Formats: sequence, C-alpha cells, structure tokens
Amino acid sequence: MLAEPPFSVLDSFNQVDDAIDTNAEIAEAILAVGLESFGLDADPDPNDPSRNWHGTATATDVNKAHSTIRQFYRDWSAEGQPERDVCYGPVLDDLRTEFETQRNTDEQIRVLVPGAGLGRLVFDICMAGYAAEGNEISYHQLLASSWVLNHTEGPQKHPLFPFALQFSNLQSRAQQLRCIAIPDIHPGTAMAQATAASATAFQPPGAMSMSAADFVVLYTQPTNQAAFHAVATVFFIDTAPNLIRYVEAIRHCLRPGGLWINVGPLLWHFEDGQEQHPRKADAQVAEDGPGIGEPGTVELTGEEVLSLVERMGFRVEQRAVMERPLCGYIQDRESMLQNLYRPEHWVARKLE
Repeated sequence: MLAEPPFSVLDSFNQVDDAIDTNAEIAEAILAVGLESFGLDADPDPNDPSRNWHGTATATDVNKAHSTIRQFYRDWSAEGQPERDVCYGPVLDDLRTEFETQRNTDEQIRVLVPGAGLGRLVFDICMAGYAAEGNEISYHQLLASSWVLNHTEGPQKHPLFPFALQFSNLQSRAQQLRCIAIPDIHPGTAMAQATAASATAFQPPGAMSMSAADFVVLYTQPTNQAAFHAVATVFFIDTAPNLIRYVEAIRHCLRPGGLWINVGPLLWHFEDGQEQHPRKADAQVAEDGPGIGEPGTVELTGEEVLSLVERMGFRVEQRAVMERPLCGYIQDRESMLQNLYRPEHWVARKLE
C-alpha cells in the first residue's frame, strides 16, 4: 500500500537519494579543496594506507560532515538570512556605534571572531570595513569555509538540500526535499565590487583572515596580547567546558578599552561530560588538554556569566534578552517542531 500513491515511499526514498547525491557534490568539492591545500593526491593509492582516504571516515566524522553541510543553510543562503539578522545584526550595529568615527584613520579596526564556523560573520565584518580575523578549531568547518569563501563559482550556483536526512515533523515530502542555492552572495565578486565602489562613496572592505587553532592556546600567546579592538562571540561562549579560560583569552587579546560583544544562549555543550547539541558537534576538542579541552566543567547562569566577566577585568555596558524575534539554529521554519532560542546580547569593555 505504501508503495502506491499518495504515499509512494519508494519514490520518496529515491528522491532523498538524489538529494544526498547533490549534497555530496558540495562535499566532494570541499574535499578537493582540502586535499589541494595539504598537497595530497586526489587519487589515493589503495596499496599505501597513508594515501588511502576512501572508506576511512568514522561515524563521528560523517556526522560532523553532515552538520557542516547543513550549516550552509544558516550562513550562506538567502533562506538563512532571518537567523543571521538576529545573531549577526547586533554585532555589526555595535561595531558601527563604537568605531564609526575611527574607520577613516590609517589604523584598521581589528575584530576577532572565535568559533567562526563557515566564516559568514567574518565576511560581513570585513565588508563593513573592519579587519576581521576568524578562529576555528574544526577542520571540517575550516575546509568548508575555505571552499565557500574562495572557490565557489558564483552566487546561487550550488544546489543544496539542507533537510534531506530529516524525516520527523514533516508536513509534506516537498518540505524535506526543499532545495536552496548557495552562496546567496559570492564573496569574491562582492569584495571586488565593494573595493571598486569605495573609490567614490563607500567604506572599503577590511582585511580578512582565518586562524586554525585552539582559541584558548593561540590567543593567550604573547604575539596576540592587546592585538584586537573588539571580540565578537556569537553562539560561542557555551562551548567552553570552563568559561574562565575563554574570558582570560579574550581579556589577553583585547586592547585596554576594547569591546567584547556577545550574542547567544547558554546551552552548555559539556554538561554531563559530553556535548549536548549539534550546534558545535564538529568541534575538535582535545580531552585534558591545555586549551579549551582543559578538564573541569562549570555551567553558569546568565547572571553568573556577567558577574564573572566583571570580576575578570571588564565593565558590562549593555545587556538585553532578545525577546523578538526568537532565533533558531539551522531551523526548518516549516517543521512541526521549532527549537528556538531567546539569545542574550551584551557588550562589555575591557578596563584600562
């Protein structure tokens, strides 16, 4: 019965398979970029285990790759714009308010974005005229961000089925098989156009870079002391097993008087000793390491977080819970299940 209309389950499975194949084209393109970046042969040698990457992925790696591919929906599609507006909009507004009068000086305003993911906030900050540096520890997301920022063919050139593997809470099969196109804006073209336009009336784009490292280890190094005018943490601080280490790193790399802008909930990822949510399920955390994986987990309330921030050398200047609109994270707006956040937005200044 289920093989016939109106169900046609076998046909639906075939369509899902086709959608997975389409997503796999993006995954293969990201892999090709990664292999080239590391000087590896795209055609592995089956007789040389060190050059044979086919069939070596673990279930964890597959889940991380799936999570990364889905994140293109949030960061690089037109459909993800509402989520970006809620989370990235306040950061850009705060930067404009703080640094608008300083952007025309010879010194570029440097902004650090820890947990940069697929690089969209870094790109948006760069396009706003600031020197943006992203930091990411997940090699899945680092390779994906490199692909979308440097190797995509043009705007809306790559089809993607973000919910192809989602079988629950569907109102229709068309919902599951909805196709989007990425990127919504082509980074290279957008930066070239903005640079050309800046010769007349617009602020030129800032420099853009990405670091691949443990945030706590890298940004407590002497070379990064007082290196940034601002740090923007978006859906990031709750990835910390011990928030004290994050605060120390941010305090170290911020200039005196520098701004820390935070937007996000407090879904502590290591509660009960393990990560709780796929939001950062691809983070590569070394257990019992000297950085973000340092042992010991503490889950604080929002009030306790701000008290800690103030005790560690900051003055909180703004704080607000973002009541409307509520924010999803790679949320299918047509799903029968809506997981929504009321992110907190606060701004703290490093004391002299």
